[in-house]
Amino acid sequence: MEKDLIYVTDDDPGIRELVAEYLQGHGYAVETAEDAKALDALLAKRLPDLVVLDWMMPGEDGLSIARRLRAQPGFPPIVMLSAKGEDIDRIIGLEVGADDYLPKPFNPRELLARIRAVLRRHAGAAPAAEAARLVKFGPFVVNLDARTLARDGAQIPLTTGEYELLEIFVTHANRALSRDWLMDQLRGFERDPFDRSIDVRVNRLRKKIEDDPANPAYIRTQRGQGYLFIPQGIA
Repeated sequence: MEKDLIYVTDDDPGIRELVAEYLQGHGYAVETAEDAKALDALLAKRLPDLVVLDWMMPGEDGLSIARRLRAQPGFPPIVMLSAKGEDIDRIIGLEVGADDYLPKPFNPRELLARIRAVLRRHAGAAPAAEAARLVKFGPFVVNLDARTLARDGAQIPLTTGEYELLEIFVTHANRALSRDWLMDQLRGFERDPFDRSIDVRVNRLRKKIEDDPANPAYIRTQRGQGYLFIPQGIA
């Protein structure tokens, strides 16, 4: 079986070496890049299964890189690293399209756990010979096998994190889902009990499917309970 390929981009050679050796020791193929130019050279040769991306780098920074790469349909998931550890920094990282965010300094074991969780959620398309599993709501169609969202036949680009949240909602329709439960489903590892990044993901998803994100028809906030997905919408 071919190993999953991970590109590690960081301007600190010590971190690049540490992360590369650790991931290689756990069965991954790893290529490293010191900046955006080096990463682009790797991407020109082959798309990886995942990119580990540092925020603060000389030249084009990680936020700009993530935003640019996310504009490419089907781009693989991104795990962002940063010395910025405040909640607002994590929120910004998620808003530009990172699938997960880990502040520095970090334990390589935790990075490995997050990479595994993101790859596990990103994988798993069904064989093409099988009939696609489709979920319809309003003008939208979610293809659970192709992991896509379309509105009136037009594809709507989603990040891995946005799609995974949408899949949870459409497969648990008309049920109040707590923030804690949603975070457990999305991340699968220890987290800060005050982590509000789930709200950021919900807001991003609302912008993709709601005509008026400030007054959502499909993803409703349930005070004291979390979120409720209503397929038929609310007029």
